[in-house]
Amino acid sequence: MSLEAFAAHLGVSERTLSTWELRGETIAIREVNQAALDTSLKASSPDVHERFASLTGGYESVLPGQSPSGTHDLPQQQQDRHPNDGKQMALVDAGVYLSGGSNKPVWLPAFYIDIFPVTNSDYARFVAATGRQPPEHWLKGKCPDTIFDHPVTFVTWHDAASFASWAGKELPSSQQWEKAARGVRGNVYPWGNQPTPAKCNARESGVGTTTPVSRFHSGVSPYGVYDMCGNTWEWCSTRTVANRYELKAGAFTSPFSRSTPSSFNDASSTMLDDDTGFLCCIAGAALQALLKPRSA
Repeated sequence: MSLEAFAAHLGVSERTLSTWELRGETIAIREVNQAALDTSLKASSPDVHERFASLTGGYESVLPGQSPSGTHDLPQQQQDRHPNDGKQMALVDAGVYLSGGSNKPVWLPAFYIDIFPVTNSDYARFVAATGRQPPEHWLKGKCPDTIFDHPVTFVTWHDAASFASWAGKELPSSQQWEKAARGVRGNVYPWGNQPTPAKCNARESGVGTTTPVSRFHSGVSPYGVYDMCGNTWEWCSTRTVANRYELKAGAFTSPFSRSTPSSFNDASSTMLDDDTGFLCCIAGAALQALLKPRSA
């Protein structure tokens, strides 16, 4: 839902909902509003329950004794919420991983990466805060409610880098992206070595458009990161030649064979299309430094 629709759904003002978002875990919600949130969650579909579980780490504290069917067991990896944009990020520990088609050992320092690609909803907050031009497919400059939880598209590399800077993050290098997608053991795909197009939104899925970022639960990476195969291409910070940058993930427009995380692709920094988005990362020590004052 959009902010306006969700506020109406709960029976609170848009200003109240925005305050909750800004204050995050420090907010003390009134009992009547908490009851509205709990009731809404309990009445929601299994898909909504699964998204809630992936964001919070489980159901036990919210829905005791209940477990929606088909819930994917995410890897038990450390996750922290970035204080600027509130998005959950997964820690990718420092160490060696097997890179590229030849599985060459590469060492990377620790970093955090967004669990979900940047959505239209995320980007809408950026547009509102900075006055940046909204994506061209938003009607009259406003994102349609039907795609709020889809990855943002029609963004250039410069748009993506500006969002990352605004959020206090950066675009991942192609190696950071690949490690977050494959893990350290040289798996071909986020889920292992079996080519399974049904685990992602590639051309073979027949969807023909973007899908919600939390849809493909069985296709998450070893770090619990979504859409590392398919849905949209994702911009990286790695430059190939002048004004060209690497892209990863494949897209709903691409054959499944293009979605292999070790595959190479690049594009002009000014390219924008209906199948290209991004996610963000931050150095492990940098996020921990931001979180220290909040936990002290």
